[in-house]
Amino acid sequence: MWLKPEEVLLKNALKLWVTQKSSCYFILQRRRGHGEGGGRLTGRLVGALDAVLDSNARVAPFRILLQVPGSQVYSPIACGATLEEINQHWDWLGQNLLHTLSVFDNKDDIASFVKGKVKALIAEETSSRLAEQEEEPEKFREALVKFEARFNFPEAEKLVTYYSCCCWKGRVPRQGWLYLSINHLCFYSFFLGKELKLVVPWVDIQKLERTSNVFLTDTIRITTQNKERDFSMFLNLDEVFKIMEQLADVTLRRLLDNEVFDLDPDLQEPSQITKRDLEARAQNEFFRAFFRLPRQERLHAVVDCSLWTPFSRCHTVGRMFASDRYVCFASKEDGCCNVILPLREVVSIEKMEDTSLLPNPIIISIRSKMAFQFIELKDRESLVEGLLVRLKQVHANRPVHYDTSQDEDMTSPVFHSTSMCSDHKFGDLEMVSSQNSEESDKEKSPRLHPEALISVFQQAGSQSPDSRMSREQIKISLWNDHFVEYGRTVCMFRTEKIRKLVAMGIPESLRGKLWLLFSDAVTDLASHPGYYGNLVEESMGKSCLVTEEIERDLHRSLPEHPAFQNETGIAALRRVLTAYAHRNPKIGYCQSMNILTSVLLLYAKEEEAFWLLVAVCERMLPDYFNHRVI
Repeated sequence: MWLKPEEVLLKNALKLWVTQKSSCYFILQRRRGHGEGGGRLTGRLVGALDAVLDSNARVAPFRILLQVPGSQVYSPIACGATLEEINQHWDWLGQNLLHTLSVFDNKDDIASFVKGKVKALIAEETSSRLAEQEEEPEKFREALVKFEARFNFPEAEKLVTYYSCCCWKGRVPRQGWLYLSINHLCFYSFFLGKELKLVVPWVDIQKLERTSNVFLTDTIRITTQNKERDFSMFLNLDEVFKIMEQLADVTLRRLLDNEVFDLDPDLQEPSQITKRDLEARAQNEFFRAFFRLPRQERLHAVVDCSLWTPFSRCHTVGRMFASDRYVCFASKEDGCCNVILPLREVVSIEKMEDTSLLPNPIIISIRSKMAFQFIELKDRESLVEGLLVRLKQVHANRPVHYDTSQDEDMTSPVFHSTSMCSDHKFGDLEMVSSQNSEESDKEKSPRLHPEALISVFQQAGSQSPDSRMSREQIKISLWNDHFVEYGRTVCMFRTEKIRKLVAMGIPESLRGKLWLLFSDAVTDLASHPGYYGNLVEESMGKSCLVTEEIERDLHRSLPEHPAFQNETGIAALRRVLTAYAHRNPKIGYCQSMNILTSVLLLYAKEEEAFWLLVAVCERMLPDYFNHRVI
């Protein structure tokens, strides 16, 4: 392949290479130890020396150097893994450059001319490679040439995609082409002899929204500090808007050096970003936001299917989402039914007999003696194979602490599979081992508050105790009826009824457990036995700026509540905030985290409150608690 001829080699470094061919301006060389009889040991020694003395020697065993007569430096312009490959480059140089160089009088002009030609070849190869990644390579290559000619950006500016569209000036549309690149939104139009070029850097865009104008019901509006511009198109408006969102977001995160951006290694190098990468990123972000899952979660498969929903006594059409540690389901009808199955809860995934009534079915059985039946799964074999591999990894990598008390009153009538019985021994063994590890963790861990503070410290309310209790009893009764029909654990069927029940108000006795379920903090809690206790041990007693800020705000946290008018509540609050600052030094401690944690401690046990804080700060409101206060 061609190399950018920027690095130079001193003549002494050439002793590690053997010259195969040479001309007035070029040298073809082979690295010592390659292609020699009995040269295996020599090749190893030279390879070690190359690694120290010459960075280019590790690229390939063959290379071509540019040498200007009378000069003591040599510039590498090509390399190859085989003699055949390097000979193709050598032949090209002989046919296209060698006869031209004789007309130059100045040595510097010769070097500049050759380097310019090689850079042009590299650019052409890059363009071809980018075009091959698109659905229609020839059209993309043609658009890339026009983009470079019309806007004359630096070489590093990469075109991501392009669309035919209209740019509106008041009520007048200008038909043209929209080009979306790494750093810019560009529009070009040539109509009735008038040329229009627009170049808007992504960093200058203050607002990106879907809107409408007098003539069209759906347009994309770009707002900068000085102007608003509307773009419309008959096709692909949704796709265009999503890619614009992704490019603007990637640019802003790179500008702010946001720590979250570390989770997108594929997008760190701008020249490597493609439309496919952005679409995959958008799909991952939607998946994590929709199901409220950790940011590290990566989507592996999205499959159309149907799920047996016992409350409606039928199969519900939707999609299955399979990621690193979860299997999720969302119905196509909004709010009808969603399901989240952490793989740590799954004990078996099995293919069932294919019938006309139940085509391509699989059964996913979970620890709480429930099973979920999915049917109409395309490519079932590879899907199940991938799920089983990830299930094995989850159980191998993460010790599971299984709290059976949460499932004692599990009575939801969910589809049952006889195949679950074979997995009971596996589940029982894990429960015993996890209980043993839990007991040992308790012995080592510091003394934590064992229950929610509100169970110890009651606050006097304005309502009479009788009326308050009657309202609480009604809410509890409604929630218990819901649990019987839809399930009680994190794997429950989530429908629109849950939203209505939450809007009515979660009873105080259920708040802690339901917050854990709906934020999925219960998964973190179960997957990290002893983690919080270890954090408390490591962090307590250390003094720094963060701990000073925490100490200053401890007595400002719900000071009117009796739970925080004594050392019991204050000590629990101190431990949770200090442990979180130790866990996540990038956030550390920010104002209002004390108020949030105080409320969590009222309704949840201390360790549960810590994982709820993690869920809020890192998953539910990921950009809210930070030092920039953006």
